[in-house]
Amino acid sequence: MPTLGELATTLELELRGDADFTIQRLAPLSAATAFDLSFVSEKKHLGKLSETLAGAVILHPDWAGRWDGNALLSDAPYVSYARATRVFDNHPQRRGGIHERAVIDEGAQLGRNVTIDAGACIEADVVLGDRVWIGAGAYIGHGTRIGADSVIKPNAVICHAVTIGERCIIHPNATIGADGFGFAPSAEGWVKIEQLASVTIGNDVEIGSNSAVDRGALEDTVVEDGAIIDNLVQIAHGVKVGSRTAIASQAGISGSTHIGARCIIAGQVGMAGHLTIADDVHIGGQGRVAGSVTEPGHYSSGTPIQPIRAWLRSASRFTQLDQMARRIAELEKAAGLDQKEDDKA
Repeated sequence: MPTLGELATTLELELRGDADFTIQRLAPLSAATAFDLSFVSEKKHLGKLSETLAGAVILHPDWAGRWDGNALLSDAPYVSYARATRVFDNHPQRRGGIHERAVIDEGAQLGRNVTIDAGACIEADVVLGDRVWIGAGAYIGHGTRIGADSVIKPNAVICHAVTIGERCIIHPNATIGADGFGFAPSAEGWVKIEQLASVTIGNDVEIGSNSAVDRGALEDTVVEDGAIIDNLVQIAHGVKVGSRTAIASQAGISGSTHIGARCIIAGQVGMAGHLTIADDVHIGGQGRVAGSVTEPGHYSSGTPIQPIRAWLRSASRFTQLDQMARRIAELEKAAGLDQKEDDKA
């Protein structure tokens, strides 16, 4: 267990208090004990400091006067907390080596210090970089390339000819490179369009559990460096996701849409196909994106919840909007307002 002084050195933060104080774990302010490190990320939470039992707190130097105990002072407390979680990381560590029950084609190329766990399947012509970790039951398809220090977690499926960069994390049950949803209607029914391209994922990308990134039909689906994708996200064929963009759970991106860099796509956002989303766009939860967004900024749609009686009234009135608009136009015409507006023009 680290001391507060060791944490200050590791996180490159200013220490106030006892450098020899031992920290047992990280904890929220409300649950922290006298041996825990907590944090305050926003000014609105400062009131909780008077109630916490935390042994030490990460907080902004401007707020130091609100706390008399041990502290690590940070200009970005939430980022410092994120870095501190690595010190206390409790995920299982790699066992190292290749498990006897892994299946590896003799044509695969393995880098140095690769870990391949039980039940994993590595097909022909796969190239794994140094220190790659393939989790139990994961499938790596023919001709796939995975860069150094990337982790493919248990039961993830990486289909054929996919390229994944360095230091990526693909979480359990994610599927990268399955066929995109391409079919042509004919008199005899749907004719499948073979998806002839693949998926290219940059460096430092994280893709959550049960998410799907489909392969392109004629051009690769691309996820650029530093992008993060939550659980249960659908990225369709030919989509391009810009660098450092974040996509939250249950979002769906239709085919050939291009999303810029540093965008934030909140939960349950739905995007139509063949759109262009500019850099630095933030789309709020349940946003319905039917057209391209050409300017950076925050965008929202969707309807907040209401008490059921109020919602029923609103829903009823929504169906009457066209009729109401016609009545207003007739009233304006009867009052001569429409003629006055024409005269002004």
